[in-house]
Amino acid sequence: MPHDTPLIALLAMGLVLAFVLGTLAHRLKLSPIVGYLLAGILVGPFTPGFVADPSLAMELSEIGVILLMFGVGLHFSVEDLLEVKAIAIPGAIVQIATATVLGWGLAWFMGWPTLHGLVFGLALSVASTVVLLRAMEDRRLLETRRGKIAVGWLIVEDLVMVAALVLLPALADAMGAGDGDRAGTGSILGSLGWTFLKVSAFVAVMMVVGKRAIPWVLEKVAGFGSRELFTLSVLAIALGVAFGSAKLFGVSFALGAFFAGMLLNGDLSHKAASDSLPLRDAFAVLFFVSVGMLFDPMIMIEQPIPVVATFLIIVVGKSAAAYLIVRAFKHPSDTALTISASLAQIGEFSFILAALGVSLGILPEEGRDLVLAGSLLSIIANPLIFGWLDVWQARRSQAAADAAPKPRKPRWVGPPMPEGEHAILIGFGRVGSEIAKLLRERAVPLVVIDDDADLVQKARDDGYPAIRGNAANTRVLDEAAPENASLVILAIPQPLEAGEVVARLRAIRPDMTILARAHSDGEVRHLLEHGADGAVLAEKELAHSMAEMALSAPPFRKHRAT
Repeated sequence: MPHDTPLIALLAMGLVLAFVLGTLAHRLKLSPIVGYLLAGILVGPFTPGFVADPSLAMELSEIGVILLMFGVGLHFSVEDLLEVKAIAIPGAIVQIATATVLGWGLAWFMGWPTLHGLVFGLALSVASTVVLLRAMEDRRLLETRRGKIAVGWLIVEDLVMVAALVLLPALADAMGAGDGDRAGTGSILGSLGWTFLKVSAFVAVMMVVGKRAIPWVLEKVAGFGSRELFTLSVLAIALGVAFGSAKLFGVSFALGAFFAGMLLNGDLSHKAASDSLPLRDAFAVLFFVSVGMLFDPMIMIEQPIPVVATFLIIVVGKSAAAYLIVRAFKHPSDTALTISASLAQIGEFSFILAALGVSLGILPEEGRDLVLAGSLLSIIANPLIFGWLDVWQARRSQAAADAAPKPRKPRWVGPPMPEGEHAILIGFGRVGSEIAKLLRERAVPLVVIDDDADLVQKARDDGYPAIRGNAANTRVLDEAAPENASLVILAIPQPLEAGEVVARLRAIRPDMTILARAHSDGEVRHLLEHGADGAVLAEKELAHSMAEMALSAPPFRKHRAT
């Protein structure tokens, strides 16, 4: 059997190294993206040892872009944006413009054409969704006013980048791909107008046909009861719409995938997101690995001044602009500093934009290397920036507490937390929500924890105090006051995660009752070994219930145990 298999080699080496380095980055309190990028550098052509096929890497990265943009569309929230539109829209636009001008200034200093400089600056202007959301969630800020402003700001940045991905090919064609300022105004306007017509036609078809057809197809497939077919249908829609939009309307894969996800942003979006998540995550990792393969680390040594300048634009220039904008809107300095820190990095969209610029000839490869160097350095620096901010805010809060000794309750979103003894329910899906109803019927005070925003909102709408986040996160768990909990029920279907939570709960309060959910005898053993008092094997309980119902039928009542 031949073993000259470059695709398998790329997948094996890329994923193994990404796992090892991503885990190491996580242990060092960094974003795993740093590890994925370093894995790409190690298998790329600029470092010794194994070299993966770059052409295959680029095709896999295109799939990664499609699935990343599909995920962005799935989680796109008009409500989140409208809630903070007064500051998020003008703030994000001004900040993008500031970063773009600063990037253009650095490009001008290096002698690049105007269009190259604008693309370079635009790539430096948008923050990483992954890094920002993780930083916000770790600090329990997503549901605060400043967290909502940061998320709304990020949504505006994402929309601007989607528009840029659509318009850049037209600009590159009108301006002669690499010659910068050669085209006239009429040629540019004509090219942009033609692009606008094609995009308008695509949007019209998606809103008229896709808005009805895509949810209808998914609803019918979901009715089959086959998880494999549903997952396949989600991926087929994401890739099919992206490919079809590119072939039929000449728009980018990214825009097609974004619209496909956005049209699913309804009742089926949660299931579509969860079922497609493993494959989306795998190809997202390969996307970051492929980006790393294109990076020449020698630029750090050969051009240290441009690298440092790029880093300062991202960390200082963008952050200063964001701080001044937020303060100009009369928000407190805590809010301004939090938003500034969260935006002081770049990530996925920057890579997509830089790769597009290089492929169109409107950004030199040196520019892509500077974008990647700036991303690596800024993502590494971001936890340090937030660490400093945490210390500063803690000192300020302590000083305020000393000046005003009267204790102040933390701001809470949703129904009030129960006083004294209560139960904690982890997971508010189909199983968890039914458990909550039964506990409410028996007047059991309950606190819900779930990491899905829609399920948390549903719990609050039903009258339960609910905390958004992963219960394995110490800050999330502490917010539910486990020291006052006499009962904890883990309704989540992830036994390894549940085992860690059980062990942590048992250490906090040894006498509490802990019940968990399992799907195999091995999972039951795992949960009991970690300290659970009981683990319900879902399939066994279902079998017992159905058998009881069957034996309740008239012909079989005599077979029931007495």
